[in-house]
Amino acid sequence: MRLCDYLDKGASLGPDAPCLTTDGTSASYAETQALSHRIAASLVALDVAPGASVAILSANDPVAFTTVFGISRAGATWCPVNPRNEAAENHELLELYGCRVLVFQVAFAPLVAAIRDDLPQLAHLVCLDGEVGGALSWQEFLARGADAPIDTPPARADDVAMLVGTGGTTGRPKGVMLTQRNLETMTALTLMSYPFEGRPTYLALAPLTHAAGVLCFPVLALGGEVVVMRSPDVGGFLDLLERHRVTHTFLPPTLVYLVLGHPRLDATDLSALQCFWYGAAPMSTTRLEEALRRIGPMGQLFGQTEAPMMISTMAPADHYRADGSVATERLASAGRPTPLVQLGVMAEDGGLLPVGERGEIVVRGSLVMAGYHRDPEATAEASRHGWHHTGDIGYLDEDGYLFVVDRAKDMIITGGFNVYSTEVEQALLAHPAVLDCAVVGRPDEKWGERVEAVVQPHPGAEVDPDEVRAFVKARIGSVKTPKQVHVWPDLPRSKVGKVLKNEVKAGL
Repeated sequence: MRLCDYLDKGASLGPDAPCLTTDGTSASYAETQALSHRIAASLVALDVAPGASVAILSANDPVAFTTVFGISRAGATWCPVNPRNEAAENHELLELYGCRVLVFQVAFAPLVAAIRDDLPQLAHLVCLDGEVGGALSWQEFLARGADAPIDTPPARADDVAMLVGTGGTTGRPKGVMLTQRNLETMTALTLMSYPFEGRPTYLALAPLTHAAGVLCFPVLALGGEVVVMRSPDVGGFLDLLERHRVTHTFLPPTLVYLVLGHPRLDATDLSALQCFWYGAAPMSTTRLEEALRRIGPMGQLFGQTEAPMMISTMAPADHYRADGSVATERLASAGRPTPLVQLGVMAEDGGLLPVGERGEIVVRGSLVMAGYHRDPEATAEASRHGWHHTGDIGYLDEDGYLFVVDRAKDMIITGGFNVYSTEVEQALLAHPAVLDCAVVGRPDEKWGERVEAVVQPHPGAEVDPDEVRAFVKARIGSVKTPKQVHVWPDLPRSKVGKVLKNEVKAGL
């Protein structure tokens, strides 16, 4: 299926049903479908051929998201560009993708101006919501297209539907090629792994350029409604959960923590909620227990850009034992590998390890990307021994649950012992004054590396570093206890809220 086929499937279940809702105004499936046809026709009028790359630079916006379906209908490739990126990184991505058209919001006109002159392949600029010199206005763009629907031949399963940047935190960003088959597999796994009863209502607060966007496809295939938040606001998020009787939503752990800290949470009616997804980073088991008690049906997903979202899953019911009590022994896991993914734990020599032994998590199957765009060396490196290498260290337990213990690059070797930063972070996050934290290894003449931690306190909380060290030592022992605990008012984060450990190290 093409991306536009999920929209068309939803429209077949009720063209007058609400499709995209923002600021209290809804566009029906029929209206969204008609606009996507007009966008496709306009792109074809700009000489966008099947397989060409079209970029979208926008905050969460229903028209920008409808443009995704127009790109698909024209047979082109969607290139989401994160507006939080620096100009240099966005320039590198647009150059790498060879984008012919860039659709952007007027708020990002200065960023576009900084990069447009050095991108000769970029033939057309289209402004969604304003007038910018050298760019087509949205009305001028739509006027280029014919009223008749575009009749694009069905896509082949291995056609690239989406080019996604990996981010530039470890050097030049790479473009992940996700095919129609990859996204269809992800959508199928979502629908088979989590509860969906009736027409779902999905609330998108996190960026539609990332997980919040691709999770819309299964919702649309069921004829559901997507409620789009233009900007992050926890209070507004709680209001919308209640007002729209939201059934599904997704937040990374850092935002889940803010929801748990909001004074209106316990007074919010969450009775319609079927699945509150969390993922993109490890979550504190202490906070997860609290979320199960105060929010309700939490659902975990584990994946990466190269194998989107659904390497392993933990449905709401899997958070509990048969007797209804919380299954605390598996809350630190990433759930079980999904049915359409082969997963193994690999030693450095390429051999697969038995249950309980730690090694690199490797996967293969139709969820895994086609490769890195124009980077055969990186593609070959990531697919050694016939498996995709995730870069995560983990193990499988006897019940088939996957435990991700660290990123390979974040493991700390101190005095000959392997210390996994996520285990130390779980202990720190159990402290009542700690909102978030990062654990890193620092050079040490005696130990080779020493464990250090940076903690971000809850608003108004006082943190005593020595007391925190004693708290951690009582839980995981002296070897894993940070030699130093630093208190920062905030932690450096990526565009999707992940803590940037390289910047933490640079700041110590």
